[in-house]
Amino acid sequence: MAAAELSSEANSDIPDYEYTDVNTKPFHIEAFRNEWLKRLKPSDVSFREQDEDTFDADFAREMRVDPETMAELKSVCSLDSLRCHPPDQQPDDTIVPEDATLNTLMQRKERQDYKATLKTGKNRHTLYADELERITVGRKPKTMTDLIAEGEIILTINVYYPAVFEKFRSVRPHMTLRMTGTHSLAELKDAICCVSDLQVCGEFSNTPDMAPDFISKDHFKSAFFFFEGVFYNDMRFPECQDISTTTIEWAKARNFPPYSQAKMEDTRFADLKVKVGFPYLYCHQGDCEHLVIITDVRLAHMNDCLDKKLYPLLTHKHRLITQKCAVCHVFIGRWFTTNDQFAPSDPCLYCDKCFRMLHYDAQGNKLGDFLAYPYVDRGAFN
Repeated sequence: MAAAELSSEANSDIPDYEYTDVNTKPFHIEAFRNEWLKRLKPSDVSFREQDEDTFDADFAREMRVDPETMAELKSVCSLDSLRCHPPDQQPDDTIVPEDATLNTLMQRKERQDYKATLKTGKNRHTLYADELERITVGRKPKTMTDLIAEGEIILTINVYYPAVFEKFRSVRPHMTLRMTGTHSLAELKDAICCVSDLQVCGEFSNTPDMAPDFISKDHFKSAFFFFEGVFYNDMRFPECQDISTTTIEWAKARNFPPYSQAKMEDTRFADLKVKVGFPYLYCHQGDCEHLVIITDVRLAHMNDCLDKKLYPLLTHKHRLITQKCAVCHVFIGRWFTTNDQFAPSDPCLYCDKCFRMLHYDAQGNKLGDFLAYPYVDRGAFN
């Protein structure tokens, strides 16, 4: 009886783990935000920095220490006590003293010595990842109108590769995005970069110089997200179709639980009921399916990127090895051919230069009988 009463009193708007260290039970994001704001003081969610005296007073009160102890803590833990050089000397941040006694400096020295033994430095992806981290921490807007509202929800979302090949099933997320609770699902869709959206439709062996009229993303705009039994369809354009209907009718014919539908452009993240850590579905281009996992839901902090114009905010992008030309093994593949008498394999991947040298004469006339299709490499956007 007591257990039943305790269960009935449980708040379903607060995340609680359904499976330990895997995912939470479903909760409403807007209600979760409201529960936090009811429990916190306005100063806890404010983006204004406290002055030093107010911070010291609050810290002393929360830690239950007297003013003398607080003054001693400030003296012992001050930055001046960590100085490894004379006060009038400008330090070189890249050099760690040989006689360092701080554990952090000793570990940093070991790390520097280890890096010095490596033959390779940072690749372009590592440099790009560092840049993403630099532009996201503590970024403030130029005007107050672009400032994220205090108490706003920040979601961290991992988007994975479509599991069409075995090698993509166990890799890291393709991209990690940060969204606010006021963003719509359509804005998440527009922020997802998938190579299938960029493919060029058609066979161009007779007209390789002809610019295509569209890429797949421009022509096939239908897509949906699936969260907790609801299909959220993109219906922003006249050519969009409800591609979730087939799945709903199939499930209904087999006595599955009923599913509902909504428009992704009319649905904010704050309106969703989700599980943190649970794999949801994003489907586009007919059958290109991505796992979408919400890994974190929290209130915005003053150290977050507070410029709402930069959201959806890309914080990570996975690096893939590019597919090189089968002839020169230097340049990224731009064309693949079939039924090609000049190719070492069928199908075969070529860079643009090798493709034209092998398959066309000086006047641009086609040599032989083959089919050629434009190819967009997955790693071309590292």
